[in-house]
Amino acid sequence: MRYPVVLFDLDGTLVDSGAIILASFKHATQTVLRREFPDEHILAAVGGSNLDEQMRRLDKERVDELVTVYRAHNEPLQSELLACAGMPAVLDELRAQRRRLGIVTAKRQQTIALAFDAVPDLGEFDVVVGCDDTQRHKPDPEPILHALAVLGARPEDAAYVGDSPFDVRAGKAAGVFTVAVTWGKIHPRERLEAERPDAVVDSAEELLGRL
Repeated sequence: MRYPVVLFDLDGTLVDSGAIILASFKHATQTVLRREFPDEHILAAVGGSNLDEQMRRLDKERVDELVTVYRAHNEPLQSELLACAGMPAVLDELRAQRRRLGIVTAKRQQTIALAFDAVPDLGEFDVVVGCDDTQRHKPDPEPILHALAVLGARPEDAAYVGDSPFDVRAGKAAGVFTVAVTWGKIHPRERLEAERPDAVVDSAEELLGRL
């Protein structure tokens, strides 16, 4: 097989969370800042770095308040998460092929656990890297390289699948085969293509074919 290790982003790649993320950002900005931001401005940073850095783009002085209000709104909504169409079957097929699977996400481990509880058909992964596991975050390659180190795997033997430009940049910087998926609906296709991933796919079936 080309890639015995396949790593995935979580939001917008494995779980359909874009609407929940946007709702929680809007709740936080309206509650703390009493301001409305355009959806595209809010979503532009989603998937990169950690939540603190994403909030810093909105207001440098009130990051802690924004994060606290966001999490209080967002974490109960995790129970409503659904898997992205076709992805549980893709994961099952990759496991049947004896590939090792991992998650590399900007979420912290506590929130990742909530997502797993809500979407048990994602199954188990060989490594799960959250934002609290590394000092640097996407688009820096450190989270992906950390996952590979845990698995004892080489970049040339791995693929990384994500739905954001930050995923593509991190994957390319880490030297892995990088696939951008379009079904997350958080970032437009043209923004993904501008990062020059190794592949852009529109469906779970197409993804399986590229892996």
